[in-house]
Amino acid sequence: MTLNSAERAAFLDRYERGPALLRHAWSEVPAEARRWRPAEGKWSAHEIIVHCADSETYGATRIRLVLAEAEPLIVGYDENAWARAFDYHACDVDLAFRAIEAVRANTVPMLRRLPDAAWGRTGRHSHSGAYTDGDWLRIYAEHLEVHAAQIRRNLAAWAGRP
Repeated sequence: MTLNSAERAAFLDRYERGPALLRHAWSEVPAEARRWRPAEGKWSAHEIIVHCADSETYGATRIRLVLAEAEPLIVGYDENAWARAFDYHACDVDLAFRAIEAVRANTVPMLRRLPDAAWGRTGRHSHSGAYTDGDWLRIYAEHLEVHAAQIRRNLAAWAGRP
């Protein structure tokens, strides 16, 4: 996916706004609903936040590899295995939010500083093949938006439970 400078800027704006959207969704969830899972194998709002912190820290490395390395390999991972292995319910949500916010606060200005000539690079994802900087921008611009919506769906399901 090749993006022009206006498209990149729009994705970067969304990427920059993501942490605030996620925090707002979290703030709507009552304390007693934060660890509730809507179904077997589904994540609680708490687990979603911790997943986002892990994903953001790894995602920041991914874009740096794609933009700075020749033919980088982007290794995929099993997010459900991470949630189990790292016992996401035992993780501190405030620290997870701080990680999300710090990673994006550090990554946004770095990406905005890059000249047009720095873009248009491709790596290889271990699960899906070609992985461009445009793919990364699209995926991570919407990542926290998707999870904010997931938190709201969890809340609606929690509120409608018998």
